[in-house]
Amino acid sequence: MEGQLLGGRYQLERQVGGGGMAIVYKARDVVLHRQVAVKLLRPQFGYDEDFVHRFRREAQSVASLSHPNVVSVYDVGQDGETHYMVMEYIEGPTLKDVINSRGALPVEEAVRIAVQVCDALEHAHQNKIIHRDIKPHNILIGRNNRVKVTDFGIARAVTQATITHTGSVLGSVHYFSPEQARGGITGEKSDIYSLGIVLYEMVTGRVPFSGESPISVALMHLQERLPEPRQINPDIPQSVENIILQALAKNPAFRYKNAAEMLEDLETCLFPERLNEPKLTIPTDDEETRVLPAITPEMLEQSKQERQERMSGASRSGEKEPQKKPKWWVKLSIWIGVLCLFVVLAFAGFNVLLNLIVVPEVPVPLVEGTMVELAKAKIQEQKLEPVVKEEYNDKAEKGVVFRQDPSPPMKLKEKSTVMLYVSLGKEPGKMPPLTGLNRASAEQALKAAGFTVTDSTFVEVENDNVRAGDVIDQSPLEGTEVIPSDTTVTVKISKGKQYVRMKDLRTLTVDQARVELQKLGLNMGKRNPKDTFTTKQPDIVLATYPYEAGMNVPVGETVDLDVSSGKYPDGAIEGKAPVFVDVIPGETAKVTITVSDARANDQAVTTETITESKSYDVPVIVSPTKQATIKVMKNDQEYQTFTVQYQAVAQTQGQ
Repeated sequence: MEGQLLGGRYQLERQVGGGGMAIVYKARDVVLHRQVAVKLLRPQFGYDEDFVHRFRREAQSVASLSHPNVVSVYDVGQDGETHYMVMEYIEGPTLKDVINSRGALPVEEAVRIAVQVCDALEHAHQNKIIHRDIKPHNILIGRNNRVKVTDFGIARAVTQATITHTGSVLGSVHYFSPEQARGGITGEKSDIYSLGIVLYEMVTGRVPFSGESPISVALMHLQERLPEPRQINPDIPQSVENIILQALAKNPAFRYKNAAEMLEDLETCLFPERLNEPKLTIPTDDEETRVLPAITPEMLEQSKQERQERMSGASRSGEKEPQKKPKWWVKLSIWIGVLCLFVVLAFAGFNVLLNLIVVPEVPVPLVEGTMVELAKAKIQEQKLEPVVKEEYNDKAEKGVVFRQDPSPPMKLKEKSTVMLYVSLGKEPGKMPPLTGLNRASAEQALKAAGFTVTDSTFVEVENDNVRAGDVIDQSPLEGTEVIPSDTTVTVKISKGKQYVRMKDLRTLTVDQARVELQKLGLNMGKRNPKDTFTTKQPDIVLATYPYEAGMNVPVGETVDLDVSSGKYPDGAIEGKAPVFVDVIPGETAKVTITVSDARANDQAVTTETITESKSYDVPVIVSPTKQATIKVMKNDQEYQTFTVQYQAVAQTQGQ
């Protein structure tokens, strides 16, 4: 059940409790984004429509309670065959857990807890709601020590169900009132009695009545004298013991009139002036405390016939002897004897009847992890009825019981049902349509369908027709029936058109440029020879177009080249200009010479360090429209700058 979403709203997280009637899960309300407790009715109750109706009716009535010491009921509903109730989630142990771990509690702490429980009961009783199952298991201790009472009204639905169907009713027998134990009408004073048992257990560390079977404990509530709390724990103040004695009076008439009266007594019992008050004495008149079965019309008729027979017998004997009037004390003795005999016979009959109607309890065997046929046989060996429900399960093989409800150490009445959840294997599903989705949507769709997504699931491929990032193909194909957890999925994602960064091909030969373009996936287009000042070598790349170096170019595009023709432009003349650098003996000079001419500006001619004067012949190319400028730097200082005119070079060339 963990991970299941009930009613489209409540996400079950983990099991936190359970009993004979229901299982409790911690869950999250995905609508209001809060933690809640969800109580799921056990399957054997879900088939009883009358029980389910009472379950829902009681839950709805309890939802009307609003009190700081009552666990709020938020919702009640049904999801498929699952009936559930949504309640406030309390982070903390039950009072039973606290007693089991610590033993008897300090009196002050026990009284503080009892005050809060009694306050909750008083509020419920004012709203005509009787709890009927007050016990430490139904009292929660929150993180801030706030006491919360849960399961209001639910016991009513259980007690009205068939008592042989489950052991859940007898499971609370240690806290039953005498009237509950004999199946009589329960009311507010039954809750007061149960709270008295809880207070008794808190201050002594144990329940007052304990036996080998639920029936024996129930009879103790009816017949046995209460072991006084102070005999077990002398540190209990007399005022606190008096509250316990009055709450646990076997005759409801001697208990507190209502929860409000008990609450008032609890709130003042630890006042100094009350700690050593006189011990409370509960009347012990036999007629007040004797437990008698209900007098039926049949019993009255039988008593009438016996009286008539005695009278007729007396008349017949009077015909033979003189009639003597019996003395009054003789009549009284006879009637007392008859009444005592009647009580003894009625009590014996009651015990016989209990033995006839009480169905034996048997332990539920553990069958999880076994094949269904073997599991059914084990359940039937215990005289229980298996009910099989098949479900898909990713972890269990087909035909294996992966969950049972209830499970050990639960005990059930013979002929009770045990739900067996049998695996159908891994649930198959259809491959979702992914083509046309973007990557994020495709990944979300795969995860929602139960597929495992890894780094290798998505493969990027170039595609000129599909937008980059969209799915262009999938494997398996859409609609294919697969088992998601066992299926490897491959999804192809479009990278769109592939682009490459254009290289700088200048100064390369045409053959070298062709090789570089092919590496990029580009085609070499037209070659356009051009006269240039940069080189007299032919087929040297001067420029590329329409794409220049550094631009992104779609793969497969054609790139044209401007290449050198091997000639200077018309009118260009090559010449040399003399440069002399004077160096004083003993001096070291760093010399840098640059030239700007028809080829380009600031071309480096030389950079060197000299220790003596030196002459240089600087090559230049000039044209009618472009003269040359030579710049000489000495020790990073401008040494000389001069211009070489076109006419001067032409004269030296004899032109």
